[in-house]
Amino acid sequence: MKRISVVFCLTALLVTGCGKKEPIKGSRDIFAMDTYMNLQAYGDAPEDALEKAETEILRLEKLLSVTDNKSETYKLNASGGSPTEVDADVSELIRYGIDMGKKTKGSLDITVYPVLREWGFTTGEYNIPTDGRIDELLKNVDYSKIILDENTVTLPVGAEVDFGAVAKGFTSDRVMEIFKENGVSSAIISLGGNVQTMGRKTDGSLWKVAVVDPFDTDKTLGIIETADKAVITSGNYERYFTGEDGRNYCHIIDPSTGRPAENGLVSVTIIGESGLMCDALSTAIFVMGRDKAVDFWRSYDDFEMILVESNGNIVITDGIEDSFENLSGLDLEVIAHES
Repeated sequence: MKRISVVFCLTALLVTGCGKKEPIKGSRDIFAMDTYMNLQAYGDAPEDALEKAETEILRLEKLLSVTDNKSETYKLNASGGSPTEVDADVSELIRYGIDMGKKTKGSLDITVYPVLREWGFTTGEYNIPTDGRIDELLKNVDYSKIILDENTVTLPVGAEVDFGAVAKGFTSDRVMEIFKENGVSSAIISLGGNVQTMGRKTDGSLWKVAVVDPFDTDKTLGIIETADKAVITSGNYERYFTGEDGRNYCHIIDPSTGRPAENGLVSVTIIGESGLMCDALSTAIFVMGRDKAVDFWRSYDDFEMILVESNGNIVITDGIEDSFENLSGLDLEVIAHES
């Protein structure tokens, strides 16, 4: 920062006040949880906060990975039905997964992992399972059968959990907690496209978060202006493979069918204060489809959403009508709570 003279400082004090430091910008790129992450923080000493945030991200990755044979999640999935003590963060996510499973009537189910793996989305060895194989695996998909006693978890034999729909949202919330505890006044982070903001930009303006056009991922569907919110998207363009039948199969599995969700939506963006909630709901609402999604939203008042339908229609909730700019040229529909 440039040094200023005492005369200038005294003059400035009469006008705007002197001694107020401009926030220092810190930035960090991380590869974790199988995705690229970028953290930008502003404050008196943002590098300290960024260092602590990176350490926490890597710690959570080791806890929550389903493929790392040293992780808590792997150990739990290999428990064979035996009660297993897990880290408090793992039990917190399991508790949240159970609660969100109830709230969404099973549209989010953290025990869908064996089906996801069978399709090859965790290994890259893509495969279209037979109906019989899917039916067999679905017998073990049921979040309500998880037994949780404080930090001790008992999974039914054959059941396995996966935190892919909640891990990054949980992590972004934790990063924001670390930032607040370490003097960060303004921040924006992107964990593989999961965006979360703290406060406003340093000039007082709102953050502008781009929403990807699911029909052409090189383009921007629209811009959402926001502060102190998470903006998290799930779409059928993120991870998919093309089968021998020429069809595309996306990684978002409908727990009720064991197959990739096909309910007329190609992209779901959730905006809310909790990254964990937005992450979970972006998946659950994608599985629900438009009609159930709108009914679900009308039952709650703690999030907003942007739905993109396969017919090219964009649906947004009225809480973001004034903060969303449609750049796509697609038709836009605004829905409101029923009176």
